[in-house]
Amino acid sequence: MTRTDVAYPDRNNPLRPPTVTTLGIVLIVLGSVVVLLLIGGLLGARRRDRLQAPTYARHLAEADQALEQARAADRGWDRPKMEAVALGALQEAHPGSAFERLELVLVDDRPGVHEDRAHFEAVGGDRRVRVVVARGDAGWFAEEVG
Repeated sequence: MTRTDVAYPDRNNPLRPPTVTTLGIVLIVLGSVVVLLLIGGLLGARRRDRLQAPTYARHLAEADQALEQARAADRGWDRPKMEAVALGALQEAHPGSAFERLELVLVDDRPGVHEDRAHFEAVGGDRRVRVVVARGDAGWFAEEVG
C-alpha cells in the first residue's frame, strides 16, 4: 500500500462514510450562526415588548387625557363621532376584517380646527392598522388608513 492509498481510500466503497468539504463546514457554521441570531432577535423583541407595555399603556392614557383637554378647550372633539368615522374608514379599506378594539394613540390639537388630527390604532389579533381622522368644515373625516 502506498501513501496515496492511505490518504485517499477507495472512493467507490459504499461503506465509506461521506466526507464533508471545508466549504460544507463553513456553510453549516454560517447557517447555525444565522439561526442563533434570528432566535436571539426574536427573544429580544419579545422581551422589549414586555418591558415597554407599561409605557405604551401610559401613552394611551396620555392621549385620552389630551383628548379631554382638547374637548374642554374647543368643544369639537367628540370621541364617539371620531371613532365612528375611523371605523367606517376601516370597513372601506379592509372589508370583512374584524378588529377587537380601537385605541386612541395621538391627539394633534392645533390652533383653529382645520389642522386638528386624531390617530387611532385598530387592533385585531397580531394586526394593527393606523387610522388618522382630521377635522374640516363639515366635521371629522378619515384622512389616512394604514
